[in-house]
Order: sequence, then C-alpha cells, then structure tokens
Amino acid sequence: MSVHPYKNLPDKAFWKRSVGSVAPGEIDPVGRFDLKIHPETKVATAGSCFAQHIARHLKASGFCYYVAEQAHPLIPFDVAAAQNYGLFSARYGNIYTARQLLQLIQRAVGSFTPSDDVWVAGDGSFIDPFRPSTQPGGYISEGEMLADRDQHLRMVREMFANLDVFVFTLGLTEGWVSKADGAAYPIAPGVEGGTFNPDLYAFINYGVDDVLGDMNAFLDHLRLLNPAAKVILTVSPVPLAATAEPDQHVLSATTYSKSVLRVVAEMLTKQHRNVHYFPSFEIITSMASRGAYYAPDLRNVTEEGVLHVMRTFLRHATGVAAATPASQKDVPQPEDFIERSSKIAEALCDEEKLDT
Repeated sequence: MSVHPYKNLPDKAFWKRSVGSVAPGEIDPVGRFDLKIHPETKVATAGSCFAQHIARHLKASGFCYYVAEQAHPLIPFDVAAAQNYGLFSARYGNIYTARQLLQLIQRAVGSFTPSDDVWVAGDGSFIDPFRPSTQPGGYISEGEMLADRDQHLRMVREMFANLDVFVFTLGLTEGWVSKADGAAYPIAPGVEGGTFNPDLYAFINYGVDDVLGDMNAFLDHLRLLNPAAKVILTVSPVPLAATAEPDQHVLSATTYSKSVLRVVAEMLTKQHRNVHYFPSFEIITSMASRGAYYAPDLRNVTEEGVLHVMRTFLRHATGVAAATPASQKDVPQPEDFIERSSKIAEALCDEEKLDT
C-alpha cells in the first residue's frame, strides 16, 4: 500500500510568508542571524563599491568602524578623503573578486609577491597595479609607490590581526590576471595605468569551485592571524557595467556572476560557524522592491535602498536603528519619486573608468 507523498506536510504556519503583498520598505528577508555587534566591536570592511556604504552607516550610527590605515594627523580631512583614506578599513580600494581578497592577505603576510610590480601612466606617474585608483594622479616615483605599498600591507596585516568582524561584499566573478603568476587586478591593465598586452594578461571568469576555493583559503589565512574573527558576507546588488565574456550579453553575464557569488556565500555559511550571510542583495533586487531601489540608469543603488539595507542590518546585528549619515542629515528629502530615485548613493567604482 503506497503512502501519499504529501500526507504529512507541516501545517500552514510552517511555510514562510509570501512577499507578494509586502511594501518595498517592509522587506526583511533575514532569517536567523546569530552574530551581534556592540559599540566596541571592531568592524572592518572590504569588497566592491557597495561595501563602502556599510562603513558610512556604521560610523553614522555610533559603532566602531575599524580603520587600521589612517592618514597622517596633519593632513586635512578633505585631502585625506580625496586620497581614499577611510573609504575601507585599509587603503586597498575596491576588491571585486575572491582571488583579489585571497592575494591581499597573502601579500600582507609575505606568502605571495606578484612579479608585476609597477605600472607607468601616460603622464609619467607611477601606479600601483593592485590599487590603481587609490592615489589620485599616481606617485611621483617608483620608490614613493613601493614605500607606500609596504606601509599599506603592514596596516592590512594589522587590520586582519585585530578586527573582530570582517564584512566582505562579493562583487564580481570576472577579472584580469597576470599570465606569469596569476596575480589578480581590480581592473583591466591599460585602463587606469599600464599597457594592455595579451601576451602578459588574461581575462578570467571564476566559477563556483574557484570562488569557494579562494574564500576557503582566505579564511584559513585569517584564522591563523585571528582565530576569533567573525565574517559577514554580502553580495553586491550592483549589476555589471560591461562583460568581457565572449558572445555574452551583460544581462546574462550579471546573472551568472551574482548566482555564483550567492551560491558560494551560502556554502561558506554552512561550512564555517564563524561565517554569516546578510541578504543586502535580496533586499535591493527582490521582486517585492518593484525596482524602487535602482536609479534611472537601472544600475546604481539609490540612497533609499542603502538606508533600507543598513536599517535592516543594524536592527538584526546591533538591535538599534540606522542613523542618517552626517552628509545627508541636513539635505532636504525630495517628495517626487523620480527626483528621489535620482539621488544615487555615491560610491567609488573602478568600472566607471571603462567609459573614459
């Protein structure tokens, strides 16, 4: 006698509520989130351009945004900001791929030294290949660049060794690497310094196994430096601006990239007790948001979307409401939807260099 496969289904209370009737501002797809952040918790950030907003809102809400690499006290604030101090917890700029993150910590502990040491810009200035946008105008000499890089990597090691929580936003699967040693760059050589040479550089589009392997290797390095460190992963909701994948449309390339990153994030949370996932990607891209959190260019995330993400994050991780960042406190809030959606949350993205 056969048993009906649906005979012992849980009652209706078991099933999660549909998002069909939820207003955009009410979306809260966070399930169990065990990690708690206190005012004294040292929270460090890295990742794609969307990760910059987390730092901004943590500071505005009175929590400890841990910046290991700071400008000299005599440098005025606006000058330091223009040179990208405080944008992330160290002055590494955007880290789009898991391979970049892995190599960053390897370079900081001295286990990997890329052979591609310096790029020269068209005006004769010197560029660090692994953070080409960090120093506006480049360095005046190779020696200055190398000295600054040594200081930078010391601060990166100090950051990983002393942080309590590391928030990393997975951004892309596409990237460019050196054929000599596999060194990963944040942007294609030749865009922001250097000269593109197909004999020296190659395009790569990482798969699930690649990203998972890189993230596991990074976590192993982090554990050696800081056994108590906790990690929060997010996936950037910002779609690709372009793709280098042959015969691929950017929409399909975006779906592939974000799918790989989301799958890896889920796998890591199941493999490591100290790794947690926060669904900022789902809050922004969910059909329940009705596209309200994208600017008219359908790519950049509006400040309203960022506020929703951070409001939800702080409620679950800290138990407090998000504060309005200081730069936004005295700005009149427009009522018209088109005007409101055009207020794009500003973030430094290397992909914008492709347009120039």
